[in-house]
Formats: sequence, C-alpha cells, structure tokens
Amino acid sequence: MNDRDPSRTARARGGGGDTQGGGGGVQAAGGGTQAAEGGRTAGVVVLVGTPIGNLGDLSARAAAALAGATVVYCEDTRRTRALMAHAGITGVPLRSMHAHNERARAAEAVAAALAGSTVAVATDAGMPGVSDPGEQVVAAAVEAGVAVTVVPGPSAPVTALVVSGLPTDRFCFEGFLPRSGADRRARLEAIAGADRTTVCFEAPGRAAATLRDLLDACGPDRPVAVARELTKLHEEVWRGVLAGAVAWAEAGEVRGEVVLVVGAAPRRAVEVDDDAIRAAVADRRASGERTRGAVDAVAAELGVSRRRVYAIAVGQAPATGPAGNDLGARGVLRGGGR
Repeated sequence: MNDRDPSRTARARGGGGDTQGGGGGVQAAGGGTQAAEGGRTAGVVVLVGTPIGNLGDLSARAAAALAGATVVYCEDTRRTRALMAHAGITGVPLRSMHAHNERARAAEAVAAALAGSTVAVATDAGMPGVSDPGEQVVAAAVEAGVAVTVVPGPSAPVTALVVSGLPTDRFCFEGFLPRSGADRRARLEAIAGADRTTVCFEAPGRAAATLRDLLDACGPDRPVAVARELTKLHEEVWRGVLAGAVAWAEAGEVRGEVVLVVGAAPRRAVEVDDDAIRAAVADRRASGERTRGAVDAVAAELGVSRRRVYAIAVGQAPATGPAGNDLGARGVLRGGGR
C-alpha cells in the first residue's frame, strides 16, 4: 500500500529504463508446471507479497520466488531492486508495471509465461492487486490458462484491521475513496450504513478531509482507528470516535501511509407491527404447521419475543410480570432470578 491515490500515479516507473538486470547472486529453483502437450515446461505467474515498511518482513519464500523468477514485473524498478539487493538477489531482469501500462504489461507477462517463463509480480509494498497493479495480470493469465500462484506477505488493510481494536469477524475493504462528486458521496453513504467494519486507504494530505466527510456521513460517535506508518519506526495507531479523530488530524500534519478503519453502523431495533406478526403466523399455519411451531419460527424470523407472537396468534394481549419480565404462554415467569 502506498500513500497515493492510484488515480494520481501518472508517471512511468523505473529510473533509467524499464528493464534492469545484472550478474550473479542468490538463485532458487523457480517455477513452471509440466505441460501435457509435448512435455514442454509451462510457465507460471507468481504474485509475491513484499514488506509494507519493514524490510525484515520479507519472507524467505518471497526472496526465493524473486530470485528464481525469469523476470519480475514491479511498480518501481528502483525500489524493487533495492529490496532484492537487501536479500542478496541480483541477476533477475525487472520490468516496470504501473497503473498506466498494466494492461500492456499484463499481455506481455502472460506471453512470457506461455513461453515457459516464471513471471513474478511484486509491488512497492504489500500484496499485488490490492490497490496496486496485479489484478489485470491475474485476469489475463486466467483467461489464457496460465497457472497463477501466490507467495503471501504483508498486507496493510489486514494489519490495520487487526490492530484497530474493532470487530474483525466481518469487514469490507474500500481501497481509496473517490476524490469528489457523486461517487464519493455514494461510497460515504455506504460506509455510514455498513453493518461491518470498513477499511480504506487515504493519502496523508487528505486524511483530515476524509475523516471530516466520514463524520458528516456517520456521525460523531462512530468508532474509528487511524493507522499510519505501519511496521515502521514511527508507527502510530489512533483509536477513538470520528469527532476525536477529526480534531486529532486537524491539530497537526498527518504523515506517512494512512489506513482508516471505521466501525459498523449501530444496530437499530426494527419495529414489527402486530399485523405483520399475525400474517406471518397465519401463513405458516395455512401451510400445515402447528401453532407452537409457527410461533417459534416467526419469533426467530422477525426477532421478536415468543411471548408476543403467541399472544397475537391466539388473540390475547401480551402480559408482563414483575419488573417487566415476560410471561410465557401459560403465565410462567421467564427469567434468570429466583
């Protein structure tokens, strides 16, 4: 993940040319699967996860995949060459692939794989295809019948999610929000109503403005975590609610790669009227269910108490016991106390 909106990636990557190579260095057995026709070795596309800020997070398997590749397609040949040099890898040609040439490079990479090459795909940071080049390469490879495999690595969205302190059982990744207009408003409204945690990227210079927009859409009390410089020396995670996050972001300059993690919308009780309950029970009884089974099913389906459903089903007014405890169909007090 990088501190830019992909729409702003306007320049071609690779200082001093698209292809970089050299001599000597670490080598590893690389790729290919045995083709069925003629015994020729078919190539493969390997997606390689790279560190999002700490070089120590480059796995041994990722280093081996880069060392064993016939060619590596990457965002910035200078950054990937530095990463490979850190791992002692030289002699592997590098080809730049960024937002503005990915379609052409994807066709080139797939052609190389079809010819038997092991094609590695890496980005400046994180997993290829996640708000970075890689998606079109995989689509083209799948279309051409080329094998695609993954060497998993660091991921900024998942890293921010698990450190946020917000629920992780269900979440949605939004990437970079649209910068303006109806598309941005629609995305903000979707986040405001989401019943799961939302993760999105933002450039540091726009973090405060996006937090303000989220506050307007979601309200001041929506939980949020703002993670910046993850895995780096100055890593910071701010946790609180949107009103506090806006104040924090506006109090000083936000620097480094930023990931926003927004909590789910608060659950609101949906009022179910008696007529809806009565109709639901009637439908089930008309299909042959006994009253007891229909009551149980409708209570679970509509999220209302069984006592209320039963009372409506038999034409009685719901009854309550002491301190508001529900009474069952036979007047038996339901509760945990004695």
